Amino acid sequence: MTATPLKLPPVNVSEHGKVRYLHLGTVWIQGSMMLNKPNDIELDYVQRMQAWLLFHEADEVDGMHAMQFGLGAAALTKNCHQVLKMRTTAIELNPQVIAACRTWFELAADDERLSVVLGDAAEVAAHEHWQQQVDVLHVDLYDDEAAAPVLDDAGFYADCRQLLTSRGCLLVNLFGRSSSFERSLGHITQAFGAGAVWAFKPTREGNTVVLALRNPQHPSDEVLQARATEIQRRWRLPAPQWLRMFKPVLA
Repeated sequence: MTATPLKLPPVNVSEHGKVRYLHLGTVWIQGSMMLNKPNDIELDYVQRMQAWLLFHEADEVDGMHAMQFGLGAAALTKNCHQVLKMRTTAIELNPQVIAACRTWFELAADDERLSVVLGDAAEVAAHEHWQQQVDVLHVDLYDDEAAAPVLDDAGFYADCRQLLTSRGCLLVNLFGRSSSFERSLGHITQAFGAGAVWAFKPTREGNTVVLALRNPQHPSDEVLQARATEIQRRWRLPAPQWLRMFKPVLA
């Protein structure tokens, strides 16, 4: 019996002023790029997906491995690869998204540090190949309607945890008209333990970024402030602002 082909949404691009946007056949924005700063991150919630930097010293970042589940407009992939100089692997199900990122969003060709893989995030998460090989795992998986996360159960998050190194960190974008933040947060804490989970307040657009550590960390306010200042200085990310809206879930 022949498997039914997976129906994937069409990809289209729009521009407004100095920003280019990626869409999956609808008005919902799936990613963006500033035309004059293609490797910087334009959207607030995507910037917050780099909050894992608060749990590491700046000088160790370029020796780490980042992975994205869902390429979007490649903002995180480009930032990790081009700005943070990390080894970077992106997993994307839709070949049109990969083509659009390479054509319209200045995603570089694969090299010794960058690998963009056409594949299913659930299969990659469950496979033993990447277990304990990923230091930073970004999960931003939405369909064309952006109604709810495509993968959002405790089993999936447990698989994600197995990918992480001992110092590893998961970051998840939670957004959607039919999604439940509390349910999603419950699934993440079930997989990681409540003491390992931190969360931002929602953005104006309704995106809530949740961070979960393979092993719990609770740096002092002084350490977080120093790291945030260094993050802003080195990489132009608004990390000092994050500290006003980012807390452990048990706080």
